[in-house]
Amino acid sequence: MQTFDWIVVGNGLVGAAVSYELARCGLSVLLLDSALEPGSATRYSYGGIPYWSGSTELTRQLCREGIAKHRQLGDELDGDTQFRDLDLLLTLAADGDPMAAAAPYAQCMTPPQFVSAAVAQELEPLLNRDAIAGAFTVRHGHVSPAALVGAYNHAFKRLGGTQMIASAIDLVRIKDRVTGLLTAEQAYPAKQVLVAAGAFSRALLHRAKLSVPLYYTHAELIETPPLDLTLRALIMPAQTQRFALEAKASQPATDAQWDEPGHEVTPSILDSGAIQFLDGHLCLGQISHTLTDLEAELDWAESDRRLRAAIASQIPALAEVPGTWRRCRVSFSRDGLPLVGRIPGVEGLHLMAGFSAPFVYLPPVAQRFAQSAVGAPDPVIDAMAVGRFAQPD
Repeated sequence: MQTFDWIVVGNGLVGAAVSYELARCGLSVLLLDSALEPGSATRYSYGGIPYWSGSTELTRQLCREGIAKHRQLGDELDGDTQFRDLDLLLTLAADGDPMAAAAPYAQCMTPPQFVSAAVAQELEPLLNRDAIAGAFTVRHGHVSPAALVGAYNHAFKRLGGTQMIASAIDLVRIKDRVTGLLTAEQAYPAKQVLVAAGAFSRALLHRAKLSVPLYYTHAELIETPPLDLTLRALIMPAQTQRFALEAKASQPATDAQWDEPGHEVTPSILDSGAIQFLDGHLCLGQISHTLTDLEAELDWAESDRRLRAAIASQIPALAEVPGTWRRCRVSFSRDGLPLVGRIPGVEGLHLMAGFSAPFVYLPPVAQRFAQSAVGAPDPVIDAMAVGRFAQPD
């Protein structure tokens, strides 16, 4: 049986991009996922590329590299990723304070500019200007998540990569070295294994008695069929609650709860938003829960009602549109940067998960990771090391 140079677990955006980049470096790669089209965070994401949002030297560098990569990625992969630029409208509630809302954006590479409700409605005619005080706006990249993953997968297979549908059961391990991956059908040997299964990465590693500071939300949204209306802009709230939720839910004191089903680490939040894709379908979201059971039951009917009510106040045309409730799990880390690289104390095992802005950060990170796998260490990859939160001795 062939021993692969790398096995990559998970075919969301992370796994698709990094398996392609590893194969591009001349390595033999097996890409595994449990389903042909998994209902992953990638599948139900907005596909936004916030290349304006870098606020540190590192994230600004990744934003510049990310948007440059996207602008030529369709040609590189020989596939249509449906890349485009559009207006992002970060809407401010009618009773909101523009100066207070602007503060978090001040350090961004290109801070969004505040416009009146009337100007916001000119940019997005479906907006109800009476429901908002105005909006912060900036140009924003966008792709179809499914098209992007498909383009990566096709390019990966053209390079000789092997893609397989199988559920990862456990790691094959000899003492402190991982030598492959066990599925329900058989074991596959490899020199290196990369776990890129998003929220499910923690559970797979926990079964191998390994703990990593990776967390996840259950994200709820509504997915519509193609509709006979046009939403020009990507709509999101100016004052999101998601990042505060992630910061609170990832404190070291909560770590033990994350390996025990049945906990709700923090109360759920609702950040109302909407995006329409080029085929006409929309995603309306999202409610986020920090529930420690990956298969936790959710009240989909109540969530559907809440999501529709929230978006209808701003975009009345979406109040009664047909749509299906969806749930996915979204991984995150303690500081907004992904966990990338070797898992401390184990040879041959790596992790890539927890991206706060995957569509802008991931393409350059995947490329840098693959190049570091065949060459010298990369300081950008080193800055995202899995062990960076360890307490010094």
